[in-house]
Amino acid sequence: MDRSYTILLVPDADAKVKKVRLEHRTLVRGAICLGVVLVGLTAMAAHYFSVVGRVAENALIRAENLELQNRWREAEQKFAHINDELDRVKRLNANLRHITRLNDPERKLALGPIERPRGGQELVGGGANTEMQAAAVATEPPMFADGTGKPTKVAAVDGDKDLLKQLDELGKKVKAQEKEARALKSYFEDQQALLASAPSIWPVRGWVTSDFSVRLDPYTGERVMHEGLDIAAGMGAKIRAPADGTVVYSGAEGGYGRVIVIDHGYGLKTRYGHLAKSDVKVGDKIKRGQAIAQVGNSGRSTGPHLHYEVRVNGVADNPRKFILEE
Repeated sequence: MDRSYTILLVPDADAKVKKVRLEHRTLVRGAICLGVVLVGLTAMAAHYFSVVGRVAENALIRAENLELQNRWREAEQKFAHINDELDRVKRLNANLRHITRLNDPERKLALGPIERPRGGQELVGGGANTEMQAAAVATEPPMFADGTGKPTKVAAVDGDKDLLKQLDELGKKVKAQEKEARALKSYFEDQQALLASAPSIWPVRGWVTSDFSVRLDPYTGERVMHEGLDIAAGMGAKIRAPADGTVVYSGAEGGYGRVIVIDHGYGLKTRYGHLAKSDVKVGDKIKRGQAIAQVGNSGRSTGPHLHYEVRVNGVADNPRKFILEE
């Protein structure tokens, strides 16, 4: 037998009492429906807050990803900067190695020959030092997962280890270069006087008309060894010392006319012939680049020029082996 419930509604003293009869199963169904509605609302609320949380988390991830990309770009720039620094160190080391090639097997002091360009007369001593060529280290910039050099999402995950490995290898190279640079610095400190004594610049601006080689004597026509360079220049052109030294001779010397001889130490001496005028005297201390004389035509000469010799332990050597500028 179904049970039922009666609800009496009494509005006020004069109104008629109203009765509402509810069956038990109706109340049960209503309660079930209400429960379903509450569960649904609860699930919707939970889903809403879950979505809100995921949105906030996604925003945080995007911010972190942006920061990661910025850091990645910064690391890439630092990597390129380190590579540039390493290239400069390599070029410096190569230049220093070139300058300090003083262990010639025959003379023990030669700085290494400089090849003469093919052709006739050569313009020398232009006054501007040329940049010496050097091999730079071939280090590649960091490449990421897509091969474009730009940070990507995949690179951010897989590229960290690769970048750290490259930076580690680069660090080892930089340390090696630093060690080499320190060795060169120590070498320079020990060899400063020797470097200052190497006749490494052209003594005068002009044209090489006769090289260090066997030639026909312009007066006798015989084949003789020309033990220096003849550099044609204007009458009175300034002649400058190619290295530090001391004047040990200044005077006339047969067919060479007025002559100056400078002792640079370490067995090195330079001679300057056919001078018009000497600006130094015996005993003067000379610095590289200092004016010492003027080009002339004294002695046995066919025109204004400088006869320039380099002697190592009394033996004539090719001056080009010591000159570092073009």
